[in-house]
Amino acid sequence: MSTVKEAPIQGGRPNAGIVDGVKNGTQLIKIAAAWLLIFMLAVAASIVTISMVNSKDFGPESTVANYLGALKEGNGAKALGLLRAKVPGGNAAALNGAALALSQKPLKNVTIAEAVAAPGNKKLVTVSYTVADAPLSTDFLLTRGPRQWLFFDSWEMTPTTLPTINASVVNANTARINGADANMPNSRNSFVVFYPGSYELEYRSPLFAAPPVTRTVTGPDMPVPAVGLATGPTSDLLAQVDGTIRKYLDACAKQAVLMPTGCPMSNVTDNRVTSAVAWKVLEYPAITISPFGGQWILAPLSVKTQVQYQEQDLFTGLESEVKNVAEFGFSAKLSITGNTVSVTPVLSY
Repeated sequence: MSTVKEAPIQGGRPNAGIVDGVKNGTQLIKIAAAWLLIFMLAVAASIVTISMVNSKDFGPESTVANYLGALKEGNGAKALGLLRAKVPGGNAAALNGAALALSQKPLKNVTIAEAVAAPGNKKLVTVSYTVADAPLSTDFLLTRGPRQWLFFDSWEMTPTTLPTINASVVNANTARINGADANMPNSRNSFVVFYPGSYELEYRSPLFAAPPVTRTVTGPDMPVPAVGLATGPTSDLLAQVDGTIRKYLDACAKQAVLMPTGCPMSNVTDNRVTSAVAWKVLEYPAITISPFGGQWILAPLSVKTQVQYQEQDLFTGLESEVKNVAEFGFSAKLSITGNTVSVTPVLSY
């Protein structure tokens, strides 16, 4: 005959261990559920954070912003790496440093628009800005690149070719672009530039200068008008030549004869000169220096003079005062070596 054993009584209550076990299990479930909820919220927050960071710091707009920042810093190597552009043949004076940084200063109110879809699974980012209050814009086409750190996108510029500015300068073999010196073989060159940017070309020396010419480049495919630097004499050169010519004519006027030696002025009379001859320059020549055949030439010169003296008529014996005013033409040869100028009057009798 079998014997039935009763469950032991714990704490004076029957089945107390079973009840406590159930309670403990329920609490563990609640704790696990709470931790699961916290984990899921953390995951959701991480996803949102990653999405926001991905959009803000790793989107196509960020690539364009980094490129514009490199231009502003004058970092040509970084800018070229981001733009992924081919560099054509030409002068690279404006591709780095201060000349590149200066290309961004005229750009005001720069705004990077939100990327929009473009054909071929690409993104189009438009940069708007003003130059001298004129509204302009530049479009950048970007392609999705490989993921970074498993979560973040990367966007790369669609490769292009950098634009160029063709330039020429009159009677010079150097020029400047945004303050950077550049050689001009045979008075010509082609300058490779980044975009968008504003570039000022000029020529300046102590004797000759060309007014600056500015070109704004908005994109790789936009035609850029050629630059012709119209070099001319500086005020210092004109003053120097004018001073030399005046000194020469003043020396001529000091010769108390009717036909000063080596001078353009002269006076002829059939009567006897009975007093000292006095010359006076009334109007000095206007100085005009122009390019011709790769050289600089002086335009024909004209001086207005007055000669005064007493003369005696050989037939009547009467004396009279002569005061003649006349203009005389002559030319001068200009010779320039470096910053040294020489002027040689040329007379034709």
